[in-house]
Amino acid sequence: MVICPIPNSTDFNVKLLPHEQDLSEFLREQVQTAFANKTPLAIQGSGSKSFYGHPVRGEPLSVSRHRGIIRYEPTELVITARCGTRLSDLEDMLAEHNQMLAFEPPYFGADATLGGAVATGLSGPRRPYAGSARDVVLGVRLLNGRGESLKFGGEVIKNVAGFDVSRLMVGALGTLGLLLDISMKVLPRPDHESTLLFSMSRDAALTQMNRWTNQNWPLSAASYDDENLRIRLSGAATALARVHQQLGGELLANTEAANFWSDLREQRLAFFQGETPLWRLSMAPAAKTPNVSGSWLMDWGGALRWLKTEQACDSIFREAEALNAHACLFRSTFGSEFQPLPPALAILHRNIKLAFDPAGIFNPGRLYADW
Repeated sequence: MVICPIPNSTDFNVKLLPHEQDLSEFLREQVQTAFANKTPLAIQGSGSKSFYGHPVRGEPLSVSRHRGIIRYEPTELVITARCGTRLSDLEDMLAEHNQMLAFEPPYFGADATLGGAVATGLSGPRRPYAGSARDVVLGVRLLNGRGESLKFGGEVIKNVAGFDVSRLMVGALGTLGLLLDISMKVLPRPDHESTLLFSMSRDAALTQMNRWTNQNWPLSAASYDDENLRIRLSGAATALARVHQQLGGELLANTEAANFWSDLREQRLAFFQGETPLWRLSMAPAAKTPNVSGSWLMDWGGALRWLKTEQACDSIFREAEALNAHACLFRSTFGSEFQPLPPALAILHRNIKLAFDPAGIFNPGRLYADW
């Protein structure tokens, strides 16, 4: 683990474009003032994922103008950018070099930012086959709750020995620190992709997804909507044609396939519409379907189950715990709710929170009500 003061923007030797700004010093002063006055802060980016988590009690602190790509080395497969950088700008830059963010972060809004993607830790359909948001974070620069500038990790694939603190920030919802800059590894875009559709039962779909994964087919996504199983294959055109011949299934047109995976990632499918509470359950891909009434949609080859139900939170948390799964009320008219932590783990989380944010000024209540 490496901890050192964050350098000034001039150390990066980067020419800022008109829409790019380095607000590190301004943000540092704001956090130091908040710490001195014990003023809670509500960290804000574009607001595209503000529905996720509990409502935050605090003074707004916007990071959306702290944006810009600091460093990008296509040959090294590494990019470093400020937290307010729009995901669309970042992915446009990568596309120019035929590269991508392999974890396919959901946007949920045109102005979604890199910081929001890391803070929520959400990943798209490619996650089981190319890695999660946590897997690609190499290093971060952040402000802790005292307004101190710290650096964790670095900008190379192998950069730490021991506990990787930078990845603690992934999914922390801004409760541990204010992210300034983030370094991530990227991957080349696949030469070709094709999507196959099969009609089958839920049990058959689970069996097939797990069997195909174990047979090392070039899968890059697998989803089931309680009627149709869709799998995406990525690689060389000849290899994909050979797999299609062996597996069968209906080959979807490229545009239809691309729209489906994009709509799944962005929750634009009909399944996600309406006001019924939406749950997100992470579990073993081959796990049986939890004994909960409602409508189901599977992603990540069965490892991610989306559930729409009016059933009480406590009963769903108990069912998830019995299956060694993790449940989260992802979206509802009254916010989100996360599965309670076991007592020992809750103590560990609280100690980490105190170490980074001793006065509890960052996003109070966003992750857990008593934080």
